[in-house]
Amino acid sequence: MNARARLQQATGLDLSETTVARALKRRMQDLAMDDRAAYEALLGGDELDALIELVVVPESWMFRDPEAFAVATAFLKERAGARTLRILSVPCAGGEEPYSMAMALEDAGVARDAYRIDAFDLSEVALARAREGCYTRNAFRAGALDFRERYFTPQERDYQIAPWLRQQVVFEQGNLLDMAAPAQPYDVVFCRNLLIYFDEPTVTAAIARLDALLAPDGLLFAGYAEVPAFARHGFHVLRTPGAFALQKRAPDAPPASLALPARGRAAPRRAAARESAHPTQHVQARRAPQPQPHSARNPAPPADTILSDLARLARQQADQGDLAAAGGTCEAILAADPQAADAYFILGMVSECAGDGAVAEQHYRRCIYLRPDHYEALCHLALLCEHQGDSAAAAGFRQRAGRVFTRRAGSPS
Repeated sequence: MNARARLQQATGLDLSETTVARALKRRMQDLAMDDRAAYEALLGGDELDALIELVVVPESWMFRDPEAFAVATAFLKERAGARTLRILSVPCAGGEEPYSMAMALEDAGVARDAYRIDAFDLSEVALARAREGCYTRNAFRAGALDFRERYFTPQERDYQIAPWLRQQVVFEQGNLLDMAAPAQPYDVVFCRNLLIYFDEPTVTAAIARLDALLAPDGLLFAGYAEVPAFARHGFHVLRTPGAFALQKRAPDAPPASLALPARGRAAPRRAAARESAHPTQHVQARRAPQPQPHSARNPAPPADTILSDLARLARQQADQGDLAAAGGTCEAILAADPQAADAYFILGMVSECAGDGAVAEQHYRRCIYLRPDHYEALCHLALLCEHQGDSAAAAGFRQRAGRVFTRRAGSPS
């Protein structure tokens, strides 16, 4: 089994060959090795753990998407008193998310012995940082930072979290996909921006695991780009602007009325393209289906119907991983209708899966130029900008996606 397969088996992450190659290069340099096959023969135990550290993405900050913590706190306050409240953060990165939840509960007057926060992550490096509770300025990106004065002590360039607050969170190494259903399910689960790194079968498995971890009437908080995936797998989207909160739907309940896009993938997969890494080659590799001739007895369907059918076909091809076919179909759509926003969105997914973020961004921007409320394109642009380190642009696209989400969730079915 090669390194990429070993990493996917160990983490569930659908990693691109580029990401794996970069991690391999660094580890081989550390070990003064130049033979990839020889290195891969060493993979296992501590060495596999070291490689995993280079491919996980443990980045977050305090009160990221503060609306989620406000909704969770209000929900938990109503349930406080009868028993110990249980909260889960997975993955927890460097502890920013679970500590933010503890601070929010403290501010709301919830007794410290009234709740328990469990936090899991694959990265031991991130967990060590979380247990230490020492953070740089980069962990404080929220608009209001008054909480930093209450709960942190400045130490030269860093900030040390209050000792009692560290005791409110139990950190453990763990993989969501391996977690067993607890004897007492969690009242609140934070699982944000994890599914975006999974392929579709792993997304399904992860959501099933979260379903087992969450109490029947509990709350789950997802990343904004992941909401459609949860909705497709039986979760009900709550009307909580900016919080992206969901609840499990009862087995006999009708499907929730959703205005969110439920087609295609909810977020980019960090996967290597199965063909060339250049989207233009994808487009040229296979021609779109050619229309059949029509007679007077069998007249041609309206142009709008043909384009709609082609758009559905392109979505299906992209979801199945046939990127060349999806690209060719989109080119055929745009040849007939240069204003087809969905075609640009699908081309963006094709380019992103092929590893060309710059071209993907161009397609997504063209998409939202044509359709400013295209929720999925806004989500993808936010993620791309975030990975590029452009936090201001990412925040802008996130806010726009949040407004679209709120407007659609509040519209009548």
